[in-house]
Amino acid sequence: MFEYEDRLKAEGYTLIAGIDEAGRGPLAGPVVCAIALMPLEKEKIIDGVNDSKKLTAKVREKLYDNIINTAISYRIEVVDNKKIDEINILNATKQGMTNCINNISITPDIVLIDAVKIQTPVKTISIIKGDEKSYSIACASILAKVYRDRLMQNYDKLYPNYEFAKHKGYATRKHIELLKKFGKCDLHRDSFIKNFTGEI
Repeated sequence: MFEYEDRLKAEGYTLIAGIDEAGRGPLAGPVVCAIALMPLEKEKIIDGVNDSKKLTAKVREKLYDNIINTAISYRIEVVDNKKIDEINILNATKQGMTNCINNISITPDIVLIDAVKIQTPVKTISIIKGDEKSYSIACASILAKVYRDRLMQNYDKLYPNYEFAKHKGYATRKHIELLKKFGKCDLHRDSFIKNFTGEI
């Protein structure tokens, strides 16, 4: 999990950040991107950090607070479903990641990104399955995932017909049933639900 960070530190980089996103696949809600600039001294490493998809929600919530309290700096950016429909999910993800780099309070020397390639004045390295291979990306992954889950839980109160708190907007069988029953709401991605089924 520290292969990239250790190599970059040996090359003279000191401020090494990671970026990841949550919510590229759902039928509803935003995509959330996060950048985490973490201290890499051994005594400051947070135990238990891993790819957010491999952690329980309870563990992610605890790690989220630890990451925020430990980070040198971090930033979370939200790109809503309207923008996703306008520019497509890949470009929306790139926009969110670019905004993270542009708006973080301390500019990193280099940024490790999970899979996506973006153009930015800051040097970046795209890593396939980066959330499994880089501690910095894994921290960003947890920030993005927990922040988005909390958003969807709040949206559940505004749109109770769709049970967003349970499935977070993903294409579960129940979500599709509710979508067919009630039609779309303001959170649904038109481009996604059209691609998913012609019946909606």
